[in-house]
Amino acid sequence: MIAKELRVSVRSVERWRRSWREGGRQALRASGPAKRLKVSDDDFAVLEPLLLKGAMAQGWADERWTLSRVRMLIADYLGASLSIRGVWELLRRHGWSSEACPTGSRTGRGGGGQLGEGDLAPGKATAAALGAWLVFEDEAPSR
Repeated sequence: MIAKELRVSVRSVERWRRSWREGGRQALRASGPAKRLKVSDDDFAVLEPLLLKGAMAQGWADERWTLSRVRMLIADYLGASLSIRGVWELLRRHGWSSEACPTGSRTGRGGGGQLGEGDLAPGKATAAALGAWLVFEDEAPSR
């Protein structure tokens, strides 16, 4: 019943129960990420200048950085294979965000969506402030 409600295996619930019996609540605390990140902060320091130069500098026909394009850039320069979601989480973790168009259109630049004080990590900038485009689409045109 517990496993079904939490959408985990019965084996996981049994393991948690055993840990709790042997070590109490302290034994149930998370011990950090389940696995090492595929793209470290040092790796992102190599990737970010490439993103800031723009998509055209990497051989694309326009300046739109899509998740698929960033994914290919990561594979080419860092040798890491990330999912589209993994790319999105990586960019968010490092203070990058998309700029939503007020009309909902995927073309053009939106002027709405202003960020408030404290929305970004210190020293980080939005794509718009950098003059860059981040377009989150599920597409990967050929170079």
